[in-house]
Amino acid sequence: MRVLITGAAGFIGSHLCERFLRNGHEVIGLDNFLTGSPDNIAHLFENPSFTFIKYDVTNFVYVEGELDLILHFACPASPVDYLNHPIHTMKVDSLGTLHTLGLAKLKGARYVFASTSEVYGNPTLHPQPETYWGNVNPIGPRSVYDEAKRFSEALTMAYHREHGIDVRIARIFNTYGPRMRMNDGRVVPNFITQALMGKPLTVYGDGSQTRSFCYIDDLVEGIYRLATYKDLAGEVFNLGNPEEYSVLELAKLVIELTGSGSEIVFRERPVDDPDRRKPDITKARRILEWEPRTPVREGLVKTIEWFRDKI
Repeated sequence: MRVLITGAAGFIGSHLCERFLRNGHEVIGLDNFLTGSPDNIAHLFENPSFTFIKYDVTNFVYVEGELDLILHFACPASPVDYLNHPIHTMKVDSLGTLHTLGLAKLKGARYVFASTSEVYGNPTLHPQPETYWGNVNPIGPRSVYDEAKRFSEALTMAYHREHGIDVRIARIFNTYGPRMRMNDGRVVPNFITQALMGKPLTVYGDGSQTRSFCYIDDLVEGIYRLATYKDLAGEVFNLGNPEEYSVLELAKLVIELTGSGSEIVFRERPVDDPDRRKPDITKARRILEWEPRTPVREGLVKTIEWFRDKI
């Protein structure tokens, strides 16, 4: 296949580029490096099956030649990033989605949209199945990301219903692993960086809020299956690890695995921070025959070693 991946230099996007290239596909990567890094894809430039274009998908998107598959993964995904770039975040998941869907329509390509567990907001249903509509504050500071993703899901389904495009939506839960930025702002890189530098680990609130952490290799496998399996047009899948940790439990585990002497400090919790987050992956298990294989402890060890080399 000839595959276009937006957000190709990002954390998830760069791993997706590797996976599709490894399976013999031709990959065209787009990224404007707002939050992605050239270092994440530098090792791919010598691969004759990889082409990179520095580009902002909020502008009109066109790629010459045939395209079989488009994966729209461009978007700031960390609260630090989307709160620093609120308008651009909304543009990427409105104009960017519109432009890439238009390209899929023109090329007759399959389309995969990278959505998020944030569409569920602060959920009142636990765990969250794909049928849950969510509990989102539409005007809160996080809404620039949450509502942009919800809009993109609606737009993606509109193109499916009106134009018959084969679209699939991945609702991605917390994911971690190598190539996350040290200043990413999400809890795993925050804790690992603080622990390795001997600084106090910052827990917001009392740390009782829960998250579910999926290792990047497992997530990429799920996305690859979602993108390549037949007869999934119009389907939405939760992709994440149903093993639930409190933020405080994670902090203590990172201190243990790094051998750090860091203390834990508590700070005021951000507005609209979800209380609990855990995916119901029954549908992914049944249809994609997918579930995470990497235990959190094992994945954290791999991630810590990667961060250790960067500090």
